[in-house]
Amino acid sequence: MARLRTYSLTWAALIILLLPGSLEECGHISVSAPIVHLGDPITASCIIKQNCSHLDLEPQILWRLGAELQPGGRQQRLSDGTQQSTITLPHLNHTRAFLSCCLNWGNSLQILDQVELRAGYPPAVPRNLSCLMNLTTSSLICQWEPGPETHLPTSFTLKSFKSRGNCQTQGDSILDCVPEDGQSHCSIPRRHLLLYQNMGIWVQAENALGTSMSPQLCLEPMDVVKLEPPMLWTTDPSPEEAPPQAGCLQLCWEPWQPALHINQKCELRHKPQSGEASWALVGPLPLEALRYELCGLLPATAYTLQIRCIRWPLPGHWSDWSPSLELRTTERAPTVRLNTWWRQRQLDPRTVQLFWKPVPLEEDSGQIQGYVVSWRPSGQAGAILPLCNTTELSCTFPLPSEAQEVALVAYNSAGTSRPTPVVFSESRGPALTRLHAMARDPHSLWVGWEPPSPWPRGYVIEWGLSPPSTSNSNKTWRMEQNGSATGFLLQENIRPFQLYEITVTPLYQDAMGPSQHVYAYSQEMAPCHAPELHLKHIGKTWAQLEWVPEPPELGKSPLTHYTIFWTNTQNQSFSTILNASSRGFVLHGLEPASLYHIHLMAASQAGATNGTVLTLMTLIPEGSELHILLGLFGLLLLLSCLCGTAWLCCSPSRKNPLWPSVPDPAHSSLGSWVPTIMEELPGPRQGRWLGQTSERSHALTPHPCVQEAFQLPGLGMPPITKLTVLEEDEKKPLPWESHNSSETCGLPTLVQTYVLQGDPRAASAQAQSQSGTSDQVLYGQLLGSPTSPGPGHYLRCDSTQPLLAGLTPSPKSYENLWFQTSPLGTLVTPAPSQEDDCVFGPLLDFPLLQGIRVHGVEGLESF
Repeated sequence: MARLRTYSLTWAALIILLLPGSLEECGHISVSAPIVHLGDPITASCIIKQNCSHLDLEPQILWRLGAELQPGGRQQRLSDGTQQSTITLPHLNHTRAFLSCCLNWGNSLQILDQVELRAGYPPAVPRNLSCLMNLTTSSLICQWEPGPETHLPTSFTLKSFKSRGNCQTQGDSILDCVPEDGQSHCSIPRRHLLLYQNMGIWVQAENALGTSMSPQLCLEPMDVVKLEPPMLWTTDPSPEEAPPQAGCLQLCWEPWQPALHINQKCELRHKPQSGEASWALVGPLPLEALRYELCGLLPATAYTLQIRCIRWPLPGHWSDWSPSLELRTTERAPTVRLNTWWRQRQLDPRTVQLFWKPVPLEEDSGQIQGYVVSWRPSGQAGAILPLCNTTELSCTFPLPSEAQEVALVAYNSAGTSRPTPVVFSESRGPALTRLHAMARDPHSLWVGWEPPSPWPRGYVIEWGLSPPSTSNSNKTWRMEQNGSATGFLLQENIRPFQLYEITVTPLYQDAMGPSQHVYAYSQEMAPCHAPELHLKHIGKTWAQLEWVPEPPELGKSPLTHYTIFWTNTQNQSFSTILNASSRGFVLHGLEPASLYHIHLMAASQAGATNGTVLTLMTLIPEGSELHILLGLFGLLLLLSCLCGTAWLCCSPSRKNPLWPSVPDPAHSSLGSWVPTIMEELPGPRQGRWLGQTSERSHALTPHPCVQEAFQLPGLGMPPITKLTVLEEDEKKPLPWESHNSSETCGLPTLVQTYVLQGDPRAASAQAQSQSGTSDQVLYGQLLGSPTSPGPGHYLRCDSTQPLLAGLTPSPKSYENLWFQTSPLGTLVTPAPSQEDDCVFGPLLDFPLLQGIRVHGVEGLESF
């Protein structure tokens, strides 16, 4: 089995090796153009020969551009039996790619043929063509800019011809100059040139997509000659020659040897080596001499110099700058004014401390190497005795007893400055007044004064850290030459949060005034701590605080204000601002029995500082005060209740919904009715009765159906109201069973009348006083039969007057449930219950008759 597997793999490898060669001979690709503009379409076709017998009869041809398969191929069989596939690529966006014609062979893609496609742009016109005649190489060198990239192989050719005119007519052609690949310059040898004859020159660019040419350049080779730069150097000083002046340099140069026969001019440039100064141009230099003295430079300064030349007056090009030459200018004597100031030592008055400051008189005042203090004795002519030689700006020396004046000079290698006399005069001038100082910022101090009279010629201002040390090296001073000045801003050697001693001395002609001193801090600090709060008195809603201000400190900014903060237990904060002169404060509006945290903040222009926190609690209210408060609250509540009750009682719209004004029959005149003939009262359950009453006036009116009228004994006025009990007549229909209203007047023969007891006038007067009207309102008729099977009936009278001051005259359906309305609109009463003994049960539901006392009817005991 292993041998068989090895044999199969060997044959498969052999087939793969043999197939490419055999398939490549079967196909051929042809394209419309192998090089096109970038983005243009391109068409290609692939033809498979008929003699490829190992292929299928209808093989499928595939296209691949680079590594990507391209769809859109159109395949067909030609008349000669070959297979052809054509494809059009709409946009060739690759500058270089391979197009392949392939077939699916087995499980792999086999390439039949492939072709390289190129895309790019035609060459642009070359720009900025220029030529220079190099006398060193004796050749004309031309250069140009090729333009943008074409993505295609592009060749450049420098073409030229000779011309006797203005290059309008072309003469003999000159051999083309082809630059090396990637270069944009070319040289025409001297043997092809006529140095003083015009020639036309241009550059031609060419690739597969086109050709372009630059504008033609017409020139004479010697008109574009470029010389080599000369050599620049300096001469050594000789004893016979005078040394150069300060700030000057002696220069020499030698022209380029091949150009000695050419007239030319040169120019020089220089700049200091130190700093970032720009080049300074000097020229043109004189043609006849090859030497030049350059002045106006800074003394004792190193310079870098270069030179270049050009053909002149004929046309030409500037040469390159020569190699740099470095030289140093000579020293010059210091040109300064020395401001001096002196001071005698307290322990040794003959020892003098002399201070000075150089003030340049010119921009270039020369470098100072040291200072010399000398004294010329009066008895020795021409003798100068040095007292001090130093590089510092001060010197201490013993002053000879006979010396009243010394001389101070600055020197260097070139000489000395003009001597500055120092006169040791006495302090006999007037002093200045109102000397003061204040800090402007952390690094400056302003010192001011009032000038004395007469004005001095100047002032000397000294300042240094305080307290002064044994050495005055930390002192800084300056001289103010303006005698009318009233102040000066000190900005030198000032550090923040330091105490400085400032001394100002006026200077007069041959005299000086006494010195005045003032102390000041360069920057004042905020107060170190705020005053401590103390509680002086406290109440239930207030607290009195006091504090002792801190004494003023040197270097601390004066206070501008205080701020008191207090916070309660609910983290509610309050504050108030007080003047710096305040010594106490009273807090008002505090809560009784409450805890408060209080602290004081002291503020100045330099900052603010908080003090310690004071915690206090307000007093608790006493018991008597609590009782007074509770009493006042109770009185207020009682007054509110009384006012509410009076408002409800006096307002009818509020009173009626709470308790309606319903008449009480038990206390009306109907409660005092008695029968007129007690012995003739009918027996029980044998009579029916009818009653009337008036609600508004309590005046009783005879019923329209009753014909009898009687007089009450002992009264001279007719009765107002009566109740009549009628006997039941079984043979006649009941009055409420008839449809004729007139039949109700047929009353039974036996009539029992009830009369009102008491004085009717009193009742009438009482009713009139209550209602104020005499309108009569008839409640209704109550009819009942104790022997009839049905219950009693209620008939409303035909009176149209309102009942109960606007209320409905008859009971509503929910007030007398025994009323029901039939479908025909007539009143129907439900059948009485068998358990009900009283046939007048529905009658008892009438609200106005429940309090009437009726005598003589035993059947109404339940009523």
